[in-house]
Amino acid sequence: MSAAHAADTTVTNILTDLADTSHKAIVVDSPPGAGKSTLVVKAAGQLAQDGTQRMIVAQTNEQVDDLIARLAAAHPDLPIGRLSAQDYRPSDRIALPNVRAAAKVDDLADRTILIGTAAKWATLTEGTWEHAIVDEAYQMRSEMLLRIAGRFDRGLFVGDPGQLDPFATVESDRWAGLDWDPTRSAVPVMLANNRDRHIPIHRLPVSWRLPTSAADVISAAFYPFTPFTAGTAPGTRQLTYVTHGLRTPLDRCLDEAADHGWALYELPARNTLRTDREAVSAIASLAVRILERGATATSEQGTHPVTADRLAIGTAHRDQAEAIRLALRGTLAETVTVDTANRLQGREYDITIVLHPLSGRRDASSFHLEAGRLCVLASRHRHACIVVARAGIADLLDAYPSTEPVHLGVPVKFPDGWEANQSILSHLASHRIST
Repeated sequence: MSAAHAADTTVTNILTDLADTSHKAIVVDSPPGAGKSTLVVKAAGQLAQDGTQRMIVAQTNEQVDDLIARLAAAHPDLPIGRLSAQDYRPSDRIALPNVRAAAKVDDLADRTILIGTAAKWATLTEGTWEHAIVDEAYQMRSEMLLRIAGRFDRGLFVGDPGQLDPFATVESDRWAGLDWDPTRSAVPVMLANNRDRHIPIHRLPVSWRLPTSAADVISAAFYPFTPFTAGTAPGTRQLTYVTHGLRTPLDRCLDEAADHGWALYELPARNTLRTDREAVSAIASLAVRILERGATATSEQGTHPVTADRLAIGTAHRDQAEAIRLALRGTLAETVTVDTANRLQGREYDITIVLHPLSGRRDASSFHLEAGRLCVLASRHRHACIVVARAGIADLLDAYPSTEPVHLGVPVKFPDGWEANQSILSHLASHRIST
């Protein structure tokens, strides 16, 4: 069965279950770039056919606007309502004839689809809808789902189980092992509390974002029990440069990334501050050099230059991202996206440059070993991912084996961060450019 046929069959089965009113909930697990947003748009279009108002829940304002833009493009005659804050001003991309924004549901009574963040939906004190689609459901804490669950009768929960867990600002050990742990992801908590119901669970089998050079690597490292494949054949994606590079480590790194889809730009082993100046300088230089050499991306979608908006830099911490932004100021790459894994989640670029979370560290804390964080950073690209890191991470991992506590009643998350990091490092070893 071809990748396209497998994906189409899965989507057809999901939409068939969606039409079955006996299902109170449906879960769709999606690997990176598997067409999750496309599925949400199709599902919303199907639910809207009878003209009854439906609700869509996303986790951030950026996700809401992205879904509105996609839905409006696919269904230009569909009345869409953007449930928002009082002071919200529609961005240019959703300033469309069939889209209206308002702070109150009553002002959107004539809209067939209502879209808002979970936090906004949680402010409602009345009103119910027959169906809801919850996008990026694994990013939602269970306490947030509890606050909005009374607003809908049936739910389609779509998200990526392999990426970052919901963020909580409090210690969560007190609830560990409880079915209703408020800090856990909404999906596993919902499933744990509905064991007596038949809840269909589907898995999208194909990544349309990741090239063949990355799909198998990411699948093996982060999705060992739910593998997926690339939607494109080898050779479909190509990365070239208008100008030839010098034989410096910087240019050899870019050539390695273009040839193989991966490159590890390895700095000498050293314990450093979190905002490692040499690493920050190397990342800024790589970004500038990509633009200077005129990187060009060729794929099933055609050929286009890799401009600054198609290049992203990912970090684990906000201060690292800010240091890189400062280093890029006044350069060709000043407008390149630079952000943390949490904020890059769900986004897509032609080339990504990643500061490895464990680079230069003396220890390997649970935060820096988080498998979901590395998964997000390593899976945003369509053509190539360049990882910048200090040498010695493998030794650091050996010195700090996984020590995450195991709680009764809590399924062990697999793979853990230690194993996922070892898997990625093992692959990058053959694409290392040392400085």
